[in-house]
Amino acid sequence: MKILLTGSTGYIGKRLLQQLLEQGHEVTCLVRNLERMMNSVQNPDGFKGIEADLLNPVPESFYSLDFDVAFFLIHSMSTSINEFMTEEALSAKNFADFVGQTACKQIIYLSGISNSEKLSRHLQSRKNVEGILRDSGKHLTVLRAGIIVGSGSASFEIIRDLMEKMPIIAAPQWVKTLCQPVAVGNVIKYLSGCMLNPATFDETFDIGGAEILSYKQMLLQYAEVRGLKRRIFVVPFISPRISSYWLYFVTSTSYYLAVNLVNSMKVEVVCKETRLKDILQITPLTYKDACARALERINLDTVQSSWTDAVSIKKPGLLFQNLEVPEFGILRDRRSVRIIGDHERVLNKEFSIGGNTGWYYATWIWQIRGLIDKMVGGVGLRRGRRNASELNPGDSLDFWRVLIADKEKMRLLLFAEMKVPGEAWLELKIVKKKDGYYLYQTATFMPKGLSGRVYWFLLLPIHLLMFKGMIKAIAK
Repeated sequence: MKILLTGSTGYIGKRLLQQLLEQGHEVTCLVRNLERMMNSVQNPDGFKGIEADLLNPVPESFYSLDFDVAFFLIHSMSTSINEFMTEEALSAKNFADFVGQTACKQIIYLSGISNSEKLSRHLQSRKNVEGILRDSGKHLTVLRAGIIVGSGSASFEIIRDLMEKMPIIAAPQWVKTLCQPVAVGNVIKYLSGCMLNPATFDETFDIGGAEILSYKQMLLQYAEVRGLKRRIFVVPFISPRISSYWLYFVTSTSYYLAVNLVNSMKVEVVCKETRLKDILQITPLTYKDACARALERINLDTVQSSWTDAVSIKKPGLLFQNLEVPEFGILRDRRSVRIIGDHERVLNKEFSIGGNTGWYYATWIWQIRGLIDKMVGGVGLRRGRRNASELNPGDSLDFWRVLIADKEKMRLLLFAEMKVPGEAWLELKIVKKKDGYYLYQTATFMPKGLSGRVYWFLLLPIHLLMFKGMIKAIAK
């Protein structure tokens, strides 16, 4: 089958892409940055990509593309609270106009459960997108899901953060809200099972797990799976704003995502019907089983995708224009050291940096910088990394984004997503010379105005300490 996939660098899209390729389908991914996509695909057979930003009309040259099914998996929940509804609607309109000009037979959209009379803005936005996609003139299948449980999902990682860190929680009223969590593996089966299935044409289905639980029950059941003793007390006077800040500082979530999640957690997301599981003969996992599978993937370091794969800067389409580090108008710390011993070992250390491994020297300074970043609305260090030893372009790495991760050329280039008055890059590369291998480490900063220069020179003593110690520790 020939398939068009959007959102293929996101949490669900990455997993669906891998399954479709393993099933032998021909998949065309519509992405904002084709280079990032090509470098992250593990099984390139049957895959090709096209580059377009759905915030703009799709070029007419793509109208001749041949595909049977189109997946719309684009969501903007972690962008600005005031912008994501507009962006989602615009993306859906451009997508519907494009697909309407092709020979595609079916559009499949992953939406959110919206059975309550009063919806959060993000659930209302999903519902609005459904209406826009119906105007494409193609058969539309809408799958409405609530909380998705899996390694790397935003909801699961928040639950994991809270239960791992806090033995006693004073929780807001929304922990009493009911929901029907569904395992990410079940979601992938639902999505792929609907492809060109006439029983799903022009239908809307709720998809959920085997149980209806409150958020409090979900937290405590996760603790049971982990063998943790936890107590949760519901406090009536915690406002949604305080709840958002609480999630933002305690967990790895971004501020915008925390706000949108809290607003959604006040709304019940329970399936009105679950007939699709009978049509596709799918047995939903229990919540505990979903948690156990997610934890197993985390322990085995085989997490396929993470919510942090979504780029956090305001205009993600511009991120990979920063592949070329500027040479002029910059401030720079450049160091090199000759590698004594096996350069492959040093290369592995280079590609294992950050996350639980830390930064090899004065990690506590990086942690303080991450805390400061959180306090001013940045991403902080808690995003960590998806895999302990592998990096791909587009991966998040603490408060950096991976631009280049080329083990053959022994080069790693990171771009800062922390709050800084300018733009920053960190590059690590190993170069072979006549007398051996050398490790080069370059921190580049392009200041924005006077504040950027003041920022650099105020931190210069700390930078000298950190960067000098880091390169020695990596090459040691």
